[in-house]
Amino acid sequence: MSSLTLAEISSQLDSPNSRDRLIALVSLREYSGEEAVPLIKKVLNDEILQVRSMAVFALGIKQTAECYPILVKLLETDEDYGIRADAAGALGYLEDERAFQPLCRAFYEDTEWLVRFSAAVALGNLKDIRAQAVLLEALKSPETVVQQAAIAALGEIGAVDAVNEILNFAAHEDWLIRQRLAEALGNLPCEQSQAALSFLAKDDHPQVSLAAQLALTKVDGG
Repeated sequence: MSSLTLAEISSQLDSPNSRDRLIALVSLREYSGEEAVPLIKKVLNDEILQVRSMAVFALGIKQTAECYPILVKLLETDEDYGIRADAAGALGYLEDERAFQPLCRAFYEDTEWLVRFSAAVALGNLKDIRAQAVLLEALKSPETVVQQAAIAALGEIGAVDAVNEILNFAAHEDWLIRQRLAEALGNLPCEQSQAALSFLAKDDHPQVSLAAQLALTKVDGG
């Protein structure tokens, strides 16, 4: 299939058929951020949520100076919580340290768990140790997926001081929680991590056991 030109993509983004607009957005992957972002902006307010969602995601991948302020505005003001969550995720992809405060506000102030989940994941992507306090708060979430995100993110930011807190999840009934814990401990080398990973390596669930064994090689090797 031949690649679409920018002019063809621009025309397709004006199509009344939402499938055409989605295909046009996918076609932009072959172009630079400078070329793609002006076209992505055409459908940021599309009537079809799937189109909007893909456009927001694209702003996190096709990075220009325009992307950060657009994503922060969407995160803070959009009426659709799915779009706010998409914006949080895209800000994580940008890996722009300026996103730390907006993401923290989103976690503390947004009432939708999906947005809070995306903010926690994005804070991990920023790899900013300042996120430790927010992520420890996320561990208290009633939503298991938010807890998973927080555990993973604490590993990504290298929060060794948080090991004792996340070890409370070592016997959690949800195996995905235990898997995320094993993976995170692999990024947090200390005596407590090694002991916990030796315990998790004997877990009844094979994916937890494998994750712990792989993490052990990291902390032992490190």
